[in-house]
Amino acid sequence: MGGTGLTQLEGLTLDGVLTLETPYGAPSADILKGRFAGGDVLFLARHGMPHRIAPHRINYRANLWALRAAGADAVLAVNAVGGIHAAMGSGHLCVPHQLIDYTWGREHSYFQDELEHVTHIDFSHPYDDAIRTRLISALAEEGFAHSSHGVYGATQGPRLETAAEIVRMERDGCDIVGMTGMPEAALARELTLPYACLALVVNPAAGKASGPITMAGIELALGEGIGKVKTTLARFLAG
Repeated sequence: MGGTGLTQLEGLTLDGVLTLETPYGAPSADILKGRFAGGDVLFLARHGMPHRIAPHRINYRANLWALRAAGADAVLAVNAVGGIHAAMGSGHLCVPHQLIDYTWGREHSYFQDELEHVTHIDFSHPYDDAIRTRLISALAEEGFAHSSHGVYGATQGPRLETAAEIVRMERDGCDIVGMTGMPEAALARELTLPYACLALVVNPAAGKASGPITMAGIELALGEGIGKVKTTLARFLAG
């Protein structure tokens, strides 16, 4: 699942393009099916292709449902994030192990309309350990600076956070901040799809830098860091 900065996966040898409808509507984009770095993969651009869907407008339920219907047996999500912890500077890669959800008003569950069958998933550990371990190994083998643990704070967007909100999130224990980590992770769990996140830090969070956060700065960090993401994905699939 590609996010900001990864709307296309160069190097993907296409076998087909899947246009799917789901009980929850259409996913963000067609699903690309093919081979990447020697592995069979499905690729879905979370924000659409081209990038056009704001984080709070993404049809997360349709995206995850469509991936499973297309044959996915696990989901590796790529997320562009802001850095809260001092170690999370621009260009740093993090494989989070926990998250805190600050979003609201999103369609958070496949079970919310079920009047006679309420389901409460165990979400104690939101990310799959086996995928995380492989990701961390791939990062280490490539020699990329990374963190093998981190707490992802998911905010509503599409605006960036205030400095006071980041202070609160830091106090809560968040290391990075993004807008698309939830309900994606929980929906994957409801569908029993193993799920993990590879987060690329593209800016210091609000109040963590001497100047304002600019789109030019974010785009520069994306341009410099997305190559490391693709190399890590290739190493992950080859492992």
